[in-house]
Amino acid sequence: MNETERYAEARTAVAEARSVVAFTGAGISAESGVPTYRSAGGLWRNYQAEDLATVGAFQRDPETVWGWYSERRSMMGSCEPNAGHLALAALEERLGDEFVLVTQNIDALHHRAGSRRVMEIHGNAFRTVCSVCDYEVEGLQYDTPKSTICPSCGAWLRPDVVWFGEPLDQALLNRAFAAAAACDLFLSIGSSLLVQPAASLPEVALSSGARIIEVNMEPTWLTPEASWSFQGPAGEVLPALVG
Repeated sequence: MNETERYAEARTAVAEARSVVAFTGAGISAESGVPTYRSAGGLWRNYQAEDLATVGAFQRDPETVWGWYSERRSMMGSCEPNAGHLALAALEERLGDEFVLVTQNIDALHHRAGSRRVMEIHGNAFRTVCSVCDYEVEGLQYDTPKSTICPSCGAWLRPDVVWFGEPLDQALLNRAFAAAAACDLFLSIGSSLLVQPAASLPEVALSSGARIIEVNMEPTWLTPEASWSFQGPAGEVLPALVG
C-alpha cells in the first residue's frame, strides 16, 4: 500500500470514528518552539532541569525554582498553537463529548487552540496553587517574592505541575484510562511512549479493540502495533487526517 492509500484509509477511519481519544506528548509542542526539559539548553543558571522541578528543590530554594518557571512561562506564552493543535480542536468540535484529549504537556497550547475536553495529566504551568492549602489562581505571573505567597495561608504558591518524583492525579489518570478503554479510535501524537504510566494508554486502547493511529517523528514500541503509523510532524500529518 502506498502513502496516498494509507492516508486515505486513515482519513476514513477518523471520519467514521464514533469515539476518539488523542494522546499528545512533547513532540507536538516542540513544533511550536516549546523545548522539552531535557532539550531546553540543558542548564539554567548551572542547574539541571531535573534538579529544579522537584519538591526538594522547591523546599530548599523556592525563589530559584520560581525564577526558572517564570522564564519558562514567558517562553511558552510566546509560542503559538500549530496546525496539529488546531486539527485536534476541530476534531473535538466535530465529535463533542465523544472526544477526549489526554496530554503530557504543561504549556496550555491545546487550550489556546480551542480544545476544551483536555486532561492535563502533568498539570498546567500557567496555573498556580498553594503548596499547603487548596488555594488556586489562574495565570499568576512571578514578579516579586511577595506575589508567590498564598493570600489564604501564607505558604509558598507553586506552579500546578507534576514534578519529578511526584505521583500523578490518580482520579484524572483513571478517567484517562477509562476513556482509552472505551474509544474506537486512539491517536498517539508526538510521544516517545517511554514515560509511565501514561505510556500504557495506547496499550489499553489496543486491548479493547480500538484502531490506532500513531503520528511521531521516530518509531516507538507502538509503531508495529498501530493500524496506521505516520512518521512526520503533527502539524503536517494531523490536518491531512482530520480534513
